[in-house]
Amino acid sequence: MIATEIERRLRAELAPTELSIRDDSAQHAGHAGAREGGHFHVAVRSDRFTGLQRLARHRLVYHCLSDLMQRGIHALAIDARAPGEP
Repeated sequence: MIATEIERRLRAELAPTELSIRDDSAQHAGHAGAREGGHFHVAVRSDRFTGLQRLARHRLVYHCLSDLMQRGIHALAIDARAPGEP
């Protein structure tokens, strides 16, 4: 299952203090890209994001999931925050 692999990788690479993964694929059934992979929302809070701008945080998440973006994830929404950020 892709969501389980996303969680495993993000926990291993980012040591998050908070992590939630939501599979929104069912909401996109029939969408042309849905055949290419699932639609996911990731909310992750990690010390690794401290001092990084939003784009750098997203790049770090994409780096953790790079090959899954080619074979399992069609769309990924990311909420990446450092501890203490609202």
